[in-house]
Amino acid sequence: MSGLALAALLAATVLAAVHLLTPKLRFLDVTPRSIWLSLAGGVSVAYVFVHLLPELAQAQEHVGKLAQGAVELFAERHVYLVALLGLAVFYGLDRMALTARSRRAGASVGGGRQEAEEGADAGPAVFWVHMGSFALYNALIGYLLLHREDGAVGPLLFFAFAMALHFIVNDHGLAEHHKSLYRRVGRWILAAAVLLGFAVGLTVEVSEAFVGVLIAFLAGGVILNVLKEEVPSERQSRFCAFALGMGGYAALLLAI
Repeated sequence: MSGLALAALLAATVLAAVHLLTPKLRFLDVTPRSIWLSLAGGVSVAYVFVHLLPELAQAQEHVGKLAQGAVELFAERHVYLVALLGLAVFYGLDRMALTARSRRAGASVGGGRQEAEEGADAGPAVFWVHMGSFALYNALIGYLLLHREDGAVGPLLFFAFAMALHFIVNDHGLAEHHKSLYRRVGRWILAAAVLLGFAVGLTVEVSEAFVGVLIAFLAGGVILNVLKEEVPSERQSRFCAFALGMGGYAALLLAI
């Protein structure tokens, strides 16, 4: 096994462990929002804007070469549309969970996040939709540990660190939606999905254009999954911590 593959295996193991350990970090369950969650969200967003989005420009070149004739105009924006799709998909999943929780709590469906958070969990049907979607999301991240534009150990470690913090933010949100069901079952599914994605990456290699599409979807998903946790006013998020994480990690990425 190559040095890159060994580093990716270590990264996949750490990412899986994050899912198993995060629900045990009770100090994150506070209001106002924990500074550590806001800091982690800032790091995740910085990685997307400083590293992943520039990769989309390179990926677009590979996708553009596949386009001919009538689809050429569409292909010029292909990866950016996929990023938009990633954002929309995870926004829809979050709204579905909030609506289900409001209904189960007997609150107004249009009441928003605060009423949902004071109510019940989202129910088993929404739980399995969430787990299926986030399992694919995690498998994608596991696959990209091995198959990214740079293909070097250093950038891999920066990617893994940003995704580890992103998983902490995601896990906190999923635990709020699904409560004990996520802690008993969901976190194990998502941990296994990362390792499965890594295993697929060892045996399957897709085209550079398709890797670009995967990165685009991931970028849109990360942006939405972080901002939906930070932006709502009832979260009482820590802007200074978010800005520190975002600015500090952006500066680090630009310096390397």
